[in-house]
Amino acid sequence: MASSPRSFASDEVHYAQAFQVYLDKSTEHMCMQEFISKDFPKIISGTGQGKSSINVLGIGSGTGEKDIQLLSKLQAQCPGVQVNAHVVEPSSVRLSKYQELVTKTSHLGNIHFTWNEMTVEEYQSEMEDKKEQIKYDFIHMIQVLYYVKDIKKTINYFRNCLAPGGNLLIILISGNSGPATLWKNYGQFYPKDYTISTCTSWDVKTILDEQKVNFEYYHLPSEIDISECFVQGSRDGELLLDFITRTIDFYKVAPYDRVVKLLDILKQQDCSDEKDGKILFKNHNEAIVIPQ
Repeated sequence: MASSPRSFASDEVHYAQAFQVYLDKSTEHMCMQEFISKDFPKIISGTGQGKSSINVLGIGSGTGEKDIQLLSKLQAQCPGVQVNAHVVEPSSVRLSKYQELVTKTSHLGNIHFTWNEMTVEEYQSEMEDKKEQIKYDFIHMIQVLYYVKDIKKTINYFRNCLAPGGNLLIILISGNSGPATLWKNYGQFYPKDYTISTCTSWDVKTILDEQKVNFEYYHLPSEIDISECFVQGSRDGELLLDFITRTIDFYKVAPYDRVVKLLDILKQQDCSDEKDGKILFKNHNEAIVIPQ
């Protein structure tokens, strides 16, 4: 190997490049938009009734595209109601891009933003130190629980932050997805500095079932065209493999037998489907809604 494998945690620029290729090859965002358009309005149908203002908390909001879509639906659901949007995001780069997006979006007049550059656990710790905690009418955690140390504690904490009638939305990789299969069969090969949890929506539902907590869930089937991963010399294929393995320059730093093993796993039926000459990675998600 040329060097030891390093995860995306050490290079946000490289992550952004790989993530862009993932966006171009994936149907996840299209699937998410369909969920926000069709199912989300039903979830928030009672939000804001009889209130002059509502509180919304976005955990791990990234660059804000999904937040803006959710907030726009909320604003349409609650005309004339002020929306206090509290944003938690540890990356200063992504938070800055979110703020830029807000300035470029014209229809957010009733939304007031509060920015918190910190991790989920840092925010939780800060709020626990305060005597009076904010109660939220809506909290969302989209692809976030991989980054917390104690999933059960985090879920329970934010459930307790809900106002009466509020909802907590959690979106995660499904337990029957390609990533879940990959984690099970390839997880021991991830970079040593890769500290992200391999939890899935099934883990969340198990926690909620054990505590007899009511919830609803929605299947969000999506796929990634990973055909380029099998084309030697393809830059898009290399970046996709970097994204899938969370490794910078995977092809360059991984031993040959590890590359072969990964590509073999990716072709397995539990991971991918072959259709019209393409290899489509099963990137299924689930949305879990926990009402107060």
